[in-house]
Amino acid sequence: MKSTSNLFFQLVILALATITISGPALSQSDKPLTLVVPFPPGGSTDITARTIQTKLAERIGRPVVIENRPGAASQIATQHVARSAPDGNTLLISFDNHSINPIVKPKLPYDTFKDFVGVSLLVRFPLVIAANPSVPGNNLAEFITAAKKRPGFYSYASTGVGSLNQLAMEDIKRKAGIFVLHVPYGGGGPAIAAVVGNTASMTLLSYAALKGQIQADKLKPLAVTGSQRLPELPKTPTVAESGYPGFEAYSWIGAFAPAETPAAIVKKLTADFQAVLNDPEIKTKLSQGGFDVQASDGPTLDKYAKREFERWQQFVKTTQLNLED
Repeated sequence: MKSTSNLFFQLVILALATITISGPALSQSDKPLTLVVPFPPGGSTDITARTIQTKLAERIGRPVVIENRPGAASQIATQHVARSAPDGNTLLISFDNHSINPIVKPKLPYDTFKDFVGVSLLVRFPLVIAANPSVPGNNLAEFITAAKKRPGFYSYASTGVGSLNQLAMEDIKRKAGIFVLHVPYGGGGPAIAAVVGNTASMTLLSYAALKGQIQADKLKPLAVTGSQRLPELPKTPTVAESGYPGFEAYSWIGAFAPAETPAAIVKKLTADFQAVLNDPEIKTKLSQGGFDVQASDGPTLDKYAKREFERWQQFVKTTQLNLED
């Protein structure tokens, strides 16, 4: 009887100790998870974040807040997350600019590859070259023929200086021997508005971002930058099919945490994102938007971001492309 009583008190003490130790962690988990998006609403990054927002909140049992912090080609949002507490409550939902900004701005207010740790490569997707209906040509080859006759008359809207859509279009311009003016905007939403309003001739964005305007015949797709045609746009050729074999360019979206975030927290976040991205409903929604769900682990994202940096750094160096604002 005495040994049983002692055992009971030992269990009570152990339970109290466990509550005491886990108390701060429990209160920490009550905080919302903030996903910082470096662009205004309407672009691919924002669409991806909002597509997973509800399911992610259900998965982690607390609110998920989308915070749009546009400006300086994603540098404002990126710096904000780099300086945030490394507690797993603030993440950067970054675009391809994450890898390209170090090429454009060697003196960033943060270190792209030292101040962040990858959580998950969320999606990868080709860009759709979409033009205002007034632009000549029903595909890229026909547009290039028209553009050669009027150098500098047509323009393309990008999501910012040094963005992947700028680099991809500059690559196409050099291969095609045309001059199309670059007009940088602060995100996908503003770029689309410019083309629909005929302030710019065309843009290169995800199908998800362009879908509504394409279906409403306010934009017409000319080509896709991936290795294959999109199922949603079966009549739209790839850039490779348009006379430039081997050409491909993919944009991507990934979740990053501040570098000092404990490994256990990062691992848990990775598992949460993977579970949500592999949810059949979410996967279908993203796929219908032209997104290829990746749901990778953190190290895979870090390696991918570094490879993209090396690829486009070489392109800029070889072409001597001017990436100044």
